Amino acid sequence: MFLKHKQSGDLVEILEMEEIYDPCKQSITGRFHAGEEMQDPETFAKSNLIFPSGESLPLCWLDPKYQEHLSSQKTASNV
Repeated sequence: MFLKHKQSGDLVEILEMEEIYDPCKQSITGRFHAGEEMQDPETFAKSNLIFPSGESLPLCWLDPKYQEHLSSQKTASNV
């Protein structure tokens, strides 16, 4: 899977898919996919990554308490 680094706009190849789905992990292991040579693995903060389309990562990948946020939004909309 590839994501885009917000600051540079370069693609980042995600090396450990489990890390991206785990909301308790704030960073992932990946490598820039730019240039002719394969880059060394680095640690990237999830907050610095987006989908190549420009969309943000889903909240359930970023926040371990995302279900609480959804519950509070439903409660607020029912008032």
